[in-house]
Amino acid sequence: MSDFPLRVAGLALCLASLLLLPGCGRGRGRVLEIAYVSSVQASLRDHVAAVYEKAGTVKNGDRVEVLDHDRHFVKVRNARGETGWIEQRYLVGQDIYDQIQKLTAEHQRDPLQAQGVTRNDTNLHVEPGRDTEHLYQISTGEKLALLKRATADKPGAVAPPPRAARAATQAGGNSQDKKEAVPVLEDWWLVRDSNQRVGWVLSRMVDVDVPLDVAQYAEGQRIVAVFVLDQVQDKDKEKEKKVPEYLTAVTEPKDGLPFDFNQIRVFTWDVRHHRYETAYRERVDGVLPVTVAKEDFDKEGTLPTFTIRTQDDAGKIVERKYRLKTPIVRRVLAPGEEPVHSAAKRTTGRSKSKH
Repeated sequence: MSDFPLRVAGLALCLASLLLLPGCGRGRGRVLEIAYVSSVQASLRDHVAAVYEKAGTVKNGDRVEVLDHDRHFVKVRNARGETGWIEQRYLVGQDIYDQIQKLTAEHQRDPLQAQGVTRNDTNLHVEPGRDTEHLYQISTGEKLALLKRATADKPGAVAPPPRAARAATQAGGNSQDKKEAVPVLEDWWLVRDSNQRVGWVLSRMVDVDVPLDVAQYAEGQRIVAVFVLDQVQDKDKEKEKKVPEYLTAVTEPKDGLPFDFNQIRVFTWDVRHHRYETAYRERVDGVLPVTVAKEDFDKEGTLPTFTIRTQDDAGKIVERKYRLKTPIVRRVLAPGEEPVHSAAKRTTGRSKSKH
């Protein structure tokens, strides 16, 4: 008996299977790569043209599968299975997502320097700089944990040359005396947002949330860090309350400085006069982070401490610890450490605020 009919039947079954496969996998095209949506929200187009139908939507942070490329557009599929075309500029690759994840993991336990609130919608960048990549967008009014400061060039902006160099140029002086304009630097904050994601934001987009009790004593300077060192019990007008005592780190009100702060101030509470007083201030070119803790000092008991960091000429970070026994602030010397004379000053009674 010939096996020809069997071969024909087998071929027919194979063809039928091939025809059914595209139907079963319709809309399930081969995934080329993974991408993430960096815009606030975007529509998926059914095709690339000036006139199109809306095939779906994606929002900031969504993970999508890339199915095809066409010049400035990318065909993607979202988590709901919606497939359509989106502009390439609204997407970032897996590498950017991984960088944000790495930043988040590395800095999740960094000590908080201050709370901040966003002035406007802003981007969470993987590095300081306006031209660096970003993924997530932070809404206006969101509270942020401020962790670290850095500087970056402001694109397209340069500072004028020093006055002496300009005068030499106008007088036709030696070209070696003529200095070119230098880039303008902007401050950036490493922040942790309300979703615990970590990245860089432009500092001018964030207002540092400083308690009014100490903000009024900024004296025209910029407060970059604030900490509660201790609380004291006060009784005023038959009411008892706990009042916080603060440490602040301040700097000059401009960007691009080579230090994070150049002065620390400690504010203690006078329970007799019911007011804040500046118990201690010191001028020092400091580097964040500042850290605070509690430590046992034997007969003196457990006292608040804080540690500041400075950078020497060789770039080495040097730590300096202090303790507060209200209203006195003193250095805590490490074994073998010699006291360093600096522009420290106890100024109890200078700052007064009645409550």
